[in-house]
Amino acid sequence: MRGNGRVAVAAGMLVAALLAGGCSSGPSGSDGARPSGGSAAASSDSTGAGGGRAASGATPLEPLPAAVPAALAPYYAQRLAWQPCDGGFECTTFRVPLDYERPGDGDLTLAAARAVSVASGGSGAAEAPGASGGSEEGSAGGGGAPARLGSLLLNPGGPGGSAIEYLETAARTYDGGVRARYDLVGLDPRGVGRSNPVTCLSGERMDAYTAVDLTPADQSGVDALVAADKEFAEGCRRHTGPALGHLSTVEAARDMDVLRALLGDEKLNFVGKSYGTFLGATYAGLYPGRVGRLVLDGAMDPSLDSVTGNRTQAGGFETAWTAFAKDCATRDDCPLGRAEQRIGEQLSSLFAAVHAHPLPTTDNGRRLTEAQATTGVIQALYADFLWPKLRTALSDARAGDGTGLLKLSDSYYGRENDGSYPNLMFANTAVNCLDLPAPFGGPEDVQRAVPDFERVSPHFGRDMAWMALACTYWPVRATGAAHTIRAAGAAPIVVVGTTRDPATPYAWAQALAGQLESGRLLTYDGDGHTAYGRRSACVDTAVNRYLLTGEAPEPGKRCDR
Repeated sequence: MRGNGRVAVAAGMLVAALLAGGCSSGPSGSDGARPSGGSAAASSDSTGAGGGRAASGATPLEPLPAAVPAALAPYYAQRLAWQPCDGGFECTTFRVPLDYERPGDGDLTLAAARAVSVASGGSGAAEAPGASGGSEEGSAGGGGAPARLGSLLLNPGGPGGSAIEYLETAARTYDGGVRARYDLVGLDPRGVGRSNPVTCLSGERMDAYTAVDLTPADQSGVDALVAADKEFAEGCRRHTGPALGHLSTVEAARDMDVLRALLGDEKLNFVGKSYGTFLGATYAGLYPGRVGRLVLDGAMDPSLDSVTGNRTQAGGFETAWTAFAKDCATRDDCPLGRAEQRIGEQLSSLFAAVHAHPLPTTDNGRRLTEAQATTGVIQALYADFLWPKLRTALSDARAGDGTGLLKLSDSYYGRENDGSYPNLMFANTAVNCLDLPAPFGGPEDVQRAVPDFERVSPHFGRDMAWMALACTYWPVRATGAAHTIRAAGAAPIVVVGTTRDPATPYAWAQALAGQLESGRLLTYDGDGHTAYGRRSACVDTAVNRYLLTGEAPEPGKRCDR
């Protein structure tokens, strides 16, 4: 997620893990970092092209000049050398300036991959069962070759999710007509995946970091949390170097424009999930005249300051927990009782018990701490098809075995069986801490904020308030601030919001669609994080039609299946 904390708004690690496990969720979105907070501060109007209001005091993002500056011309004049790579895709690299304000002071090398469309003369991504999504426009039927529509860039969110990994695991499930007419392209943003990845801690130290108490009851607990956050920040500084100060979303959006030009596309076509919506909206704000067909699914509200964003995301997870509890109460295997209120009380009691006595697990002597138990529950709230696994894990934990919740927590962080961690969490924190000033100046500020966090999220608010302390000790000053994005003059932009999305609350989608001059809100009345490619034929049909024809959903369009 985009809040300044240990949680992400992404489609990265969760999607890759789910697809690798055979889940049929398709190109869903997820987050990969410790839970941080969301927004409930937007208008309840959901009826049209817009339908939200920006947070007060946020300044507008101004577009960049239409002409490419002379100092950047060499970057826009590169030629991509595509080479075959794993999975039947093609891979390439290209250069961008480390600092766009000082293009001659060093470069970064970014990595991208693509699945070439049938219309481009390639075989396209392999067909997957049930991947049509209900769209027939633009299919290669009737014996005629489909007309190529250009490249479609994908971003799974995070920040920190690898778009190349997302392409390799999820792009095969996209609608056949979309795959036939677009080259699907995954660009790992700067600092992510294969593009100069941020590195911070060893696997052993990350194990310790994820286990640190996030509900400190005394000064020694506060000191331990502060020490962990400082160790994380110092590790990122030491291992990453000067690039740590140039990993912002604005810089990543400018990198996308370089790639757009190198791909030969006049306009940028883009599907962004979760944090990817912030990246896509930022691109639209900087280059409104170069907007092609943009889908922003699981939308974020760029006008929120970091405290508000973290606090209201906590409310999003509380909403998702309420939906889980309501469902659990109807199940014979619900381990927490058959009354919704009682289920919430039992969760709080379990967290307190684990806080006092971490649970044993079957994983090489590791014990489940309260922080990991909370992260495990949050992980399962991203998608309702994980609810059965959560019921089992909670039942086991109540019986004294923390293995199930620890596995869910490890899945959230992307921890491998060998104890190593991917780049996702490191990049997540690095980008978040640049994009917004730290929400808190120190532990005293967190203590004062905890009651407000607990008011909107009795089960997760306290943890998320303390998670947001991470950026307080960041070694690089933030370069961004809360802002609105109008993207005046841009082509229609589709913003997708799910009414009970845990990580990117529905109000964020309303607010973003309302800020964008050409925003068109598509609502999915359902559970889980993001909607396109999950289980709604209605959403898939509307999005696929837009991608293939440019026809945006009608104002007020709602889907419930």
